[in-house]
This record gives sequence, structure tokens and C-alpha cells, in this order.
Amino acid sequence: MKSTDQTPMNNKTLVAWVEEMAKLCQPDKIVWCDGSEEEKIRLTRQAIECGEVEELNQEKLPSCLYARSAENDVARVEHLTFICSRSQKDAGPTNNWMDPREAYKKLGDIFRGSMRGRTMYVVPFLMGIPGSPFNKIGIELTDSIYVVLNMRIMTRMGKVALDELGSSSDFTRGLHSKADLRVDRRYICHFPEDNTIWSVGSNYGGNVLLGKKCLALRIASWLGRKEGWMAEHMLIVGVENPRGEIHYLAGAFPSACGKTNLAMLVPPPSLRGYKVWTVGDDIAWLRIGSDGRLWAINPEAGFFGVAPGTNWKTNPNAMATIQRNTIFTNVLKKLDGTVWWEGLEDLPAEGIDWRGRPWTSTSGEKGAHPNSRFTAPASQCPSISPEWENPRGVPISAIIFGGRRARVAPLVYQSFDWQHGVFVGASMASETTAAATGRVGVVRRDPMAMLPFCGYNMGDYFRHWLNMGRKIPHPPKLFHVNWFRMDETGKFIWPGFGDNLRVLEWIIERVTGKAEAVESPIGYLPKANSINLEGLNISREKLESTLLNIDLDDWIAEAESQMEFFNKIGDTLPQEILQEHQKLLKRLKRGTSVLV
Repeated sequence: MKSTDQTPMNNKTLVAWVEEMAKLCQPDKIVWCDGSEEEKIRLTRQAIECGEVEELNQEKLPSCLYARSAENDVARVEHLTFICSRSQKDAGPTNNWMDPREAYKKLGDIFRGSMRGRTMYVVPFLMGIPGSPFNKIGIELTDSIYVVLNMRIMTRMGKVALDELGSSSDFTRGLHSKADLRVDRRYICHFPEDNTIWSVGSNYGGNVLLGKKCLALRIASWLGRKEGWMAEHMLIVGVENPRGEIHYLAGAFPSACGKTNLAMLVPPPSLRGYKVWTVGDDIAWLRIGSDGRLWAINPEAGFFGVAPGTNWKTNPNAMATIQRNTIFTNVLKKLDGTVWWEGLEDLPAEGIDWRGRPWTSTSGEKGAHPNSRFTAPASQCPSISPEWENPRGVPISAIIFGGRRARVAPLVYQSFDWQHGVFVGASMASETTAAATGRVGVVRRDPMAMLPFCGYNMGDYFRHWLNMGRKIPHPPKLFHVNWFRMDETGKFIWPGFGDNLRVLEWIIERVTGKAEAVESPIGYLPKANSINLEGLNISREKLESTLLNIDLDDWIAEAESQMEFFNKIGDTLPQEILQEHQKLLKRLKRGTSVLV
């Protein structure tokens, strides 16, 4: 077995673990990745030669690559994702659980010999910023050059991670093999007590870029509870007003709720003088600072974004970001060597679709997979914050929970206090199949947008939020937004996109004590005259009667639906959540905003 000479001989624990995993997987060669530009050139050339990626038009998309995954391997597989804690109760009722002894044996049998004829790449990576107290180190062993090239973008990879690790044994152990890509031999298993992740049988990013959801959320949420910090599925954005004052907001949004667009928001012309700074689009790690505020970093170095629907109108900053040094996966490849997906302007006449088949605009099939992706360096984003790599992080003024509701949730409201805000986050939901007519679709509860990503019992997760609130001397204010309210014809009432800054403006003014609000049964609602409507075709009367209206009957039904979800959590559900639910019902049935 041949190994390159970058082996960190000063870290005997790391070297011994790599050797142990190599004996299991039996690769022909081991390559320790150093993260250098020379390495990128070499690996890119090898990936093109073996057909794992294709080179795109280097004049129009310099240093960009194209990749296709197997047709049966195009998304995260929640039903094959497991938390392998020693106690099933620690995983909780909303996670899939597998006994760790069973998991190690079952996956070990698949890993055994899976890298024969292949190279094992040792990918040291840093989640966080060099020198930051937030940092966590991971090592991913993989037989996929595609994974290595993506990890170069998504993390700070190579020598920088080994330097940070030194001789410490405190690192997340990640093992990945494509194996034979069979669905019946595909598993993504997390062993929180062992700080270990095993992923086998997939080559799709969400399952195999182990720094992302696996470490940065599932393992990190477990570590955060143990160590007294928070790992959250949240964007981080800075809003700078015309006076040059910047407030940083964190936001939790389930999929299809405008999270990436909000992270890269472009202010509308009527809000002159405002700037919006992107710190992160997907993950936030939050700690209590020495000043008593909550501080956050984006532990990632890149964006792993959904391509369909992204265009120069919906997200110009994302489009500018992906013009170079980007890996496109499962999009349509045009005949001129550029790329296209549904929702992008200029429909091409023909191309090669995500399956590798000839495609025409009249074929009646999608050219790009609905979950096709781009992987791009965050540093290329025009709106990237000057503070995004500050090792200390940025101070969070407000946390926003978002959902997609056709009629129940108003445009924005503020929680009464931290405990009530945790209840609001714990009960947040989106409609997965809302019809165009405006009828309510299937409601999916997704607390804090963490249901698929929490590495332990959801009831204990709520408890951790409540405990953190008691420890933060100056906690951020908590809010809920809904950009997706519809009128009786099934059309969205709020314009969304850049105009969402108007809501962020009210949120910040609430934090600073400037904006007015009225109490309602569900929280503090904006006074109609406190939302800036300049340049919008929405009257204050319409704002008040539609976007800020609270229908008591709808909300009583909503409260009953919330309880159905809470009952699934079981006996770990904190009593404080039940108390807030009971208070909400009392206020709704009285039709009043008086707190009880």
C-alpha cells in the first residue's frame, strides 16, 4: 500500500486511525491532501481523465467543472440517515436510530475492501476560521475525487487544518466510500459519543461532504449541548443602515423558504443607503461572548446551493458568485460548454441533460435535476461581509424563524420573551404542497429548521435552547416571518426578495427600541405605519387586513396541530413549551392579547 509523504508524524492518534481504516477499506494508495493550488490542479486533471468530472467552457466559466451523480443518488437520504447513540432515547423519536455496534458491523461489512483499485484521500478540514475558539477539526477519508474537490471549496482544507490540530486527538473521524452506489447498501451514520461519521454507498454532496450537515449540524449540535454552545441551521446576515450602523441577524428557514435569497439580499431602490452583508447562507455556530451577547460564525468556506430557480433576478449575488471556480452538479450542460437549469433565463434549444442524455427544449423533461447544485467559494460573493472571517464572529441582534404558510402566519411578529420565542421556533412549520389556489397544503413541522439535522433528542434540544436563554446576559430578540401569505386568488401578497429588507428594518428597529408594535395573542405585531411601504403597491389598510391579520379560528386549529407534533416528542418535551402552548390557547380563546 503506497502512501504520499504528507503524513503528519506528530499526530500518532490520527496516523493510527487512518491506518486502521485503510486496513478495512484496502485502497491501492493513500494520499494525504495538503490543500495547495498545485494539488488542486493535479486532482482536477486526474478527475477529468477518469471521467469523474468534465471541464466546462474555460473562457465563459473559468476553472468551473461539471459533474453528474448516479440517477439513484441525487439527494440527501433522510430514511437512510441514522443517529447511532448508545441509548435510543438520546436519539429521540424524530431521528432514525441504530445501535452503534450493529451500525459498525453492518457498515463495516460494506466498507471492507470497498477501496480496492482506488485511492484513499485523507482530507483534513477545518470547520471555522483559523484561530477561532469556535473551531472544530474533521478528517474525511474518501475514495472520491469529487468529494475532495468539493471539500476544498466548502471547508478550509489541508495543511491549515493539520496545523490547527497539532498532536491533539480531538477531531471528528469521517469515513466515506462510494462503494457500489447501491441504494440497499447506502447508509449515513453518526456516532456522537465517538465523534465519528460513516457514510457509504453515495456520492451526492449532502450525504458525503461530511463537514456540512453531518459534522456542522448533527455532530456539532451534540457537542454544542455538551460544551455550552449552539450549532444551528441558520443564515447569518448583516444589515447596514444609511448611518453606517450594522446589525447582524441569524435566520432559520426550512427548504423552499427563501433562505439563500435572504442571505444574499439586494436592497430595493426605494431603500437607498442600505447595504446587506452575507456572513453565511446555511449554518451558524453561536457562543456567548465576553460582553454577554450571542456571537456567531459561519463555519463553512463555500456555498452548496440549489441551482433551479436561481437567476439574475432572484439572486444576482449568487449568480455573480458562481461564474468561476465552481463545481456544477446535475445541471444541464449546453453545447457551448456552459450550464443551464430551470428558472434560468435564455432557454437553450438543446444540450446534455443531468442524466447524460441528449435534451431539447421540446422534450418535455427537465434538463437539470430539481436538486441540482453549485459548489462555490463564499469569498467570491459580491455581498460577502468584511467580518465573515473574523475569528471572534459577529454579534447577533435578532434570531428569525421562517415558515411557508398561505394564510395562518402573519408577515412578521416578535415573541414576548426568550421562552416564548423558543416555543415559536419549536412549533414553526411550512406547507409542503400548498395549491396555487391558496388552499392550505400539507403542514410539516420543522422546529428551528433542524428536524432532519439535530443529532439528538428534539425534546432535549428544546431544553438546550431554554437553558442557553438563561445563560445569555443580553440575548437576541426572537421573531417569526412568513413571506408567502396568499390572497383569495392564490397569489402572493408580499413581493418578497429584496423587499424583505423592509421587514428586517422593522426587526432591527424593534431591537433598538424605535419601531412600534401592538400585542396580539401570538406575539408583538408591527403597527401598520411602522413598516416602510415606499415604492410598493400595498396600502397600509391592505397590510393590516391581510399580511398582519390574525384569524383566531385559524390559530386555534394551528395550536391543535402544534400539540399533535409535541405529543410525538414524548416525555422529554420541556414543561415550559407546554406552558407556552397553554398560554397561547387561552389568549386565542379570549380573543385578547393580555399575557397570562
